[in-house]
Amino acid sequence: MFMLRNVSKFIFGDTSKESIIEIPQGQLYLVRPLSPKGYSELIFKDAAATIRRTGQEFQYQLVIQRAYEEGEEELADDEDEEGGADSLDKDEKIFLLDQTLHFRSEVRDGPVKILAWDDLSGDVGDLFEFICDPSVPSDKVATFELAALQCQYERKYRRTAQTAKEEELLEFSFGEEKLIPSASPVPSPTTKSRAHSLTSAESAAAMARDVKYAQSKGQIKTPAAEEEPTAAPAAASQPEAKEILSKEKAELHLYDFATGTFVMQEPEITATVSEIGTWQYWMQISGKDKEWLGQAVVADINPVFNFEYLSFIFNHYGEDGSAYSWLLRFRDQNSEERFQEGLMQALWEQLNEMKWNKVKEKDQEYVLDAFQDLTMEDADDQPEEEEEEAEEEDESDQDDGQRSEHYDSDEEEEDVITRDADGNVNSQLAVGYKHDRSFVVRGSKIGVFKHTPNNNLEFSTNISKVQTPKGKLFSPKKVMLHAEDSNMVLQNAEDPNSLYRMDLEYGKIVDEWKVHDDIPVETFAPENKFSQMTAAQPFVGASKNALYRVDPRVSGNKLVDADLKQYVSKNDFSAMATTEKGYLAVASNKGDIRMFDRLGINAKTHIPALGEPIIGLDVSADGRWVLATCRTYLLLIDSLQKDGKNEGKLGFEKAFAKDAKPQPRRLGLQPAHVAQFQHETKQPLSFTPARFNTGVESEETSIITATGPFIITWSLKKVIAGRKDPYTIKRYEENVMADNFRFGSDKNVIVALPNEVNMVAKRSFQKPTRESIAGPVTPSRRSTGGRWGSRLGRNDIVNSPY
Repeated sequence: MFMLRNVSKFIFGDTSKESIIEIPQGQLYLVRPLSPKGYSELIFKDAAATIRRTGQEFQYQLVIQRAYEEGEEELADDEDEEGGADSLDKDEKIFLLDQTLHFRSEVRDGPVKILAWDDLSGDVGDLFEFICDPSVPSDKVATFELAALQCQYERKYRRTAQTAKEEELLEFSFGEEKLIPSASPVPSPTTKSRAHSLTSAESAAAMARDVKYAQSKGQIKTPAAEEEPTAAPAAASQPEAKEILSKEKAELHLYDFATGTFVMQEPEITATVSEIGTWQYWMQISGKDKEWLGQAVVADINPVFNFEYLSFIFNHYGEDGSAYSWLLRFRDQNSEERFQEGLMQALWEQLNEMKWNKVKEKDQEYVLDAFQDLTMEDADDQPEEEEEEAEEEDESDQDDGQRSEHYDSDEEEEDVITRDADGNVNSQLAVGYKHDRSFVVRGSKIGVFKHTPNNNLEFSTNISKVQTPKGKLFSPKKVMLHAEDSNMVLQNAEDPNSLYRMDLEYGKIVDEWKVHDDIPVETFAPENKFSQMTAAQPFVGASKNALYRVDPRVSGNKLVDADLKQYVSKNDFSAMATTEKGYLAVASNKGDIRMFDRLGINAKTHIPALGEPIIGLDVSADGRWVLATCRTYLLLIDSLQKDGKNEGKLGFEKAFAKDAKPQPRRLGLQPAHVAQFQHETKQPLSFTPARFNTGVESEETSIITATGPFIITWSLKKVIAGRKDPYTIKRYEENVMADNFRFGSDKNVIVALPNEVNMVAKRSFQKPTRESIAGPVTPSRRSTGGRWGSRLGRNDIVNSPY
């Protein structure tokens, strides 16, 4: 059936080439044989089909890219854009080459050559069909299909397909068992390659014919019946229990990666949470005849409770680090409440090393509420509000792909490098407010990048030596732009009691500020949210146990004693942020948050800890929203008081009533998405400090963070409305080291990868699906170059590896 000898060169030949094989001309249809939405829809009337490499070994993509005729592209650019996924779909569709696609080909009525694969996000029976142009040779189509089979083989078995036998590749051949129904009529070879839609009569007749034929062949099945389901690993042995915290009956469901659904495993199991040691807890799921799973109770289980559906979803990790998502469905609300109390007690005690019964009842309710699914409404039942229109921009000037950064006027193209010999990688990002500049820290160097009018980054200069006034090199632990972006404040981890001022015009450190002899600097922030746009000198700082103001203008130590607030208890402060008025929010490694209207006094509001340390903090300019970053989730807190004697006041200005603490919104990824993330990357969740978009006299609308190779952005409007689909993602080849919005807009995101820096349009983000999670993003076809595209030309490469 297959001729292998000439095909290996496509997959195993020149690995520097992104494209493996291409069919240059054809039409893409979406066919819905069983759907009332309509039988056949023309997606691209003129397109190319390509199999591409990704940045991940043994992962390949099927890409259908739209081709424009003369004048069409300009018209398309003038149309309103309705979001990231829609704008991408306008030009190309990307599918991960996986066995679940049931990729196959067919030659029909002589010259008509068809490639087809299932629409995994559609209804049962939906599929995509790529109808090749009559000029495409039959052997080209056969070779394309064979390359697809080899790619699927490599993805499943994680080894080269070069030595695969014919019978091994047959596992991925669905040509004989998967019917390809008729799409719209294909023009004859003598006509131009243009397609037209079926008339209603043609559509009805074709649907009836294909459904009848499929039923007669027994080929209409549910996806679960056709695809190999996800199998859970063997259960870990259960440690001896010292105390049972909760024990309840429930249904057990496992998330199936192939179909994207939860599949019932057993109608009645026993879920037990127990204490097994000092601050150690265990969850065991036991069936009638088998132990399904055992899991230590830790933050990574990512628990989500939904009382409307009596469900509890969590993540479970195998001994090899593989992730699975499970769902328990309880008999009634009382059963779920009892189980929730036991599990949250275990999780809280494990994180805080303190007994749950010592926590105030109101604080217990706060913790329990935070881990509920607060979005009870089904997003599909609500009319989707149209997103704000994207900024007008010329797509030809907008590079959504990554760009490696290195330049030497004398070097040959072959000598382009993107990594430092000393092993340093990009670690921090500071985005300018006053001037369109971004600064990227890389070891003891800082790269400076200019924001261009067409939303790209252009290299400006390289500060090659970050060193103290005495000449000692160091790698900054934290940086902050200061005094109209003319200075940068830097922290040296080896000298915790001092900060340094770099004059950015000269590119060198010119001052060392001794803060205090006995009070170190743990973190610091601007005196108010936009003070770096002014010449203001003071800023605020924190040690583990003290809050204070730093004023570089005073003689001697720079800490202002009048504004010092020291605590006797160990608060372990970790992050801080300020509002436009200078209100201050301070978070700790214990997980609690304090709100102040000024320094030197007690906090007006104290938000209790959920357990995880807070590693990042941001506040909206008006002080309404406080955003805290924990390793596995974000917390969004509304500080506006809705009733009582302080109605209309912020938690920064007046204390909340004891029984009216603000309800936290826990922004976590859906457990199924977490499982898919970790299934693909083998990395645990670890968010970078999340931030709002910000700008003078502009409203916060979005939140940005990253974990591993994924950037995630939340729509604030969707979060507040309780929508179930509030976030979109963008995947990269490498881990994202730092990220932030461009100042004054939420339309563009600046991203620092280990060895690259770029600005990307937020509209290029996609809804989290199996394909967008599994497949690394590839550069735009208009990209000037990059790791996956064409070789960088001299004019595309900029100075120093960032």
